[in-house]
Amino acid sequence: MYLVTGGAGFIGSNLVAALCARGEEVLVVDRLRAGEAGREKWRNLAHHNIAGILSPDRLWAYLADAPRPKAILHLGAISDTTVHDGDLVAENNLSLTLRLFSWCADYGVPLIYASSAATYGGGEQGFDDDASPEALARLRPLNLYGWSKHATDRRIADLLARGRKAPPQWAGLKFFNVYGSNEFHKGRMASVVLHKFRQIMSDMPATLFRSDREGIADGEQLRDFVHVDDCVEVMLWLLDNPQVSGLFNVGTGTARSFLDLTRAIYAALGKEPEISFVDMPIDLEGKYQYYTQARMDRLRAAGFTGAATGLEDGVARYVQRYLTQTDPYV
Repeated sequence: MYLVTGGAGFIGSNLVAALCARGEEVLVVDRLRAGEAGREKWRNLAHHNIAGILSPDRLWAYLADAPRPKAILHLGAISDTTVHDGDLVAENNLSLTLRLFSWCADYGVPLIYASSAATYGGGEQGFDDDASPEALARLRPLNLYGWSKHATDRRIADLLARGRKAPPQWAGLKFFNVYGSNEFHKGRMASVVLHKFRQIMSDMPATLFRSDREGIADGEQLRDFVHVDDCVEVMLWLLDNPQVSGLFNVGTGTARSFLDLTRAIYAALGKEPEISFVDMPIDLEGKYQYYTQARMDRLRAAGFTGAATGLEDGVARYVQRYLTQTDPYV
């Protein structure tokens, strides 16, 4: 049985769907919660024959008594980049991951965990997924979330450099700007595609942030937008190739502008673009990445040959197969 933490969440539920489609048994470790997020979040799992849902509070008791899982895919985290509770974020994003790494090393269980492109900060040091302690020490995340993921990557690199025991397979995945189905519960942290789609369908212009950097036009901030299906493909490939371990970027390798993304949504809907610009929220000032582009060399060198989904194709798939349908869930 596979354990997927955060399995009712965005990337996690897409992975659960793919594993269930393979005929695998999957135990989801997550909270469905009450309120609006809870009303939506269970729907991420509704189409799939899961083995059950385990509260994160019961994870360690379960691992102490249950048969060893085939692998743990640790995607659960506090991913809201505006959260300021450092103790809460450190406990959930850093300490839990390191404890799972140690447990998997002791019991011989493969571990795949979610890191993030937020670890690269403003990108001054580039976007090379060099896992050496020296390379990681040069990165400067812009927010608490990015730091928590970066601190995890650094500690694992330090453990390996000290010759400490590692899981038989381990992989940290630096996901770039992921978009796709099953993200309704994420609120403000949902992808730009979902937010702009909702504006357009409400007969409002799609709004983008003005640029506050000289030489960068409004809407020309660049990101590596990666479809969630591509992220799932990487994780399945890793499970099929247990000899591969390491820290890897997961993106397309191509930076595209927010204007490109928004025009792709209008095109998928058969509408003419209507775009306006607004000031950046105060809580994002100085914490906003103006450029990301994944270097994919290391994953390719490890043997991964999957083709990245192009922006226009990926947005059209998301909009037409899911967002415009009565049942928009995978």
